[in-house]
Amino acid sequence: AGNKVLPLRSNIEAISEFVYYQIAPHFHSEAKEKGQVVIIGGENYGQGSSREHAALAPRYLGVRAKVAKSFARIHKANLCNFGILPLTFQDAADYQHLNKGAKVVFQDIRNRIENGDTEIPMEVNGQRIVTLLDVSQRQRQALLAGGTLNLVKRELEASSGQ
Repeated sequence: AGNKVLPLRSNIEAISEFVYYQIAPHFHSEAKEKGQVVIIGGENYGQGSSREHAALAPRYLGVRAKVAKSFARIHKANLCNFGILPLTFQDAADYQHLNKGAKVVFQDIRNRIENGDTEIPMEVNGQRIVTLLDVSQRQRQALLAGGTLNLVKRELEASSGQ
């Protein structure tokens, strides 16, 4: 897909059509239809996906959280930069309880992030699963703002008195 996708790097709408297309050809249309999406991943999720588009394009499609057994370092940072929660399973065995189309609900997520909570529970089809948010305070601020660009914009506006 590289030679098809590379020319699209400045067209987020077009590049988003290729998000997960090799493993889920209809992800693009399904994600746009649902509006808010949670992605589930395995070990070292995002390895080889260090480009910012690996976070930016899913965010454009409505991905708001990724829950994985572990994350590749750069991808985790990029997720925070684009306002996507990088959560890990407290118990890796919980990975087995999630299936495509499962209903995922986070209760009081904004307050948990603001309060510096590490444990972020989610309800999946009525079952409680605990995830962990292991990020810096600055990354928490970026997540709360919807991404680093929004955070910096707010900071600049505040410092200029707007």
